[in-house]
Amino acid sequence: MKIDGGLMGDLAQAGQHAAKLEGQGYNGVVTAETSHDPFFPLLLAAQETSNIQLTTSIAVAFSRTPMNLANIGHDLNSFSKGRFILGLGSQIRPHITKRFSMPWSKPAARMREFISAMRAIWACWHDGTPLQFEGDFYTHSLMTPMFTPLDTEYGAPKVFLAAVGPLMTEVAGEVADGVIIHAFTTEKYLREVTLPAVMRGLEKSGRSRDDFEISYPGFVVTGATEEAFNANKQAVCKQIAFYGSTPAYAPVLGVHGWGDLQPELNQLSKRGLWDEMATLITDDILAEFAVVGEPEVAVDLFKSRFSDVVDRTMGNFVGRDDAQSRELLARLSA
Repeated sequence: MKIDGGLMGDLAQAGQHAAKLEGQGYNGVVTAETSHDPFFPLLLAAQETSNIQLTTSIAVAFSRTPMNLANIGHDLNSFSKGRFILGLGSQIRPHITKRFSMPWSKPAARMREFISAMRAIWACWHDGTPLQFEGDFYTHSLMTPMFTPLDTEYGAPKVFLAAVGPLMTEVAGEVADGVIIHAFTTEKYLREVTLPAVMRGLEKSGRSRDDFEISYPGFVVTGATEEAFNANKQAVCKQIAFYGSTPAYAPVLGVHGWGDLQPELNQLSKRGLWDEMATLITDDILAEFAVVGEPEVAVDLFKSRFSDVVDRTMGNFVGRDDAQSRELLARLSA
C-alpha cells in the first residue's frame, strides 16, 4: 500500500516539508483546494524532491475548463519528470454556482466529458492528433503551434477522480486512472457500492482492476496520550457529523440504516450547533467510519479492513515520536 503525506500550511515551507516526507519514506504528497491554490505547493515540492509522487486531492474541476487543467497538468508533470497526479473533484452545486460563478449540470456526465476533453488536448500535444473535441458541455477545436507545448518527454499526467456516489465512481473507473474515495466512507459502503461501480466503469473502458488505483484516506482516531486520543476523537466526530449533514453523502449513512441521521444533522448545521452535532456520532457509528485504538492497533485494523481493496492512503497514524511514526509508516506499507 502506498502512503501519502499531507502538504498543507505555509506555502514558503512546502518544498522543505515535501523533502522531509520523502526522507521519511512516504510515497507521495497531496494538497487540497480549500483556502489556498492546490498547485503552487506541488511546484515547490517538485523542485525539492526527486522520487515522491505529487497529487492534488483534490483540485476543483468545474471551476476551470479542460484547457486550463490540461495546461497545468502538463506543466507540473513535465517539471516533476512524470511524478504529478491530477486529482479532480466536482465540488457541489452551491460552491460551483455561487462561489466560482460557473455552470453546474449533470455532474457525472459533465465530469466524464471534462476528463475526455483533457485527454483529447493531451493527445494533440503529445501525439499530434488533430484537436476536434465536441461534446455537450465542452468544445475544443483550435490548437496552433504557438500554443502547443514542446516539452512532451513525460507525457500526460495520471488523472484521479474523487467520488462518493455510484455514478461518479463509475465515471472514475471509465475515464480516470484512479479514484479518490472520500473519508466519509465505511468498509461496507466501499465494498457494496464503490467497488462494484469502479468495476462497471473499468469494464466499459476495457481495463482491469490492475490498471487502476483506489485511494482512501480514512478517518483515524488514535493518540500517543489519553489527552491526545480524546482530542482526536472529538475532532473526528465533528468531521463525520459535518459530512453527514450534507445531502450528497446521505447514501453512505443509508447503507447502515442511519438515514434519519442526515436530516437531523443538517438541521443542526443550519443553526450552527457544531458541538451538538458531534454528540450524535455514537461510538458504534464512529467505529464504522474510523479505525480507533492505539497507534499500532489502528494500523493493523486499517490493514485488516482495506488492504485487499485500497492501493494508497494518507499516513494519518502519528506515533509518540519520529521513530515510532516511521515504524507505523513501515508497518502500514508492508
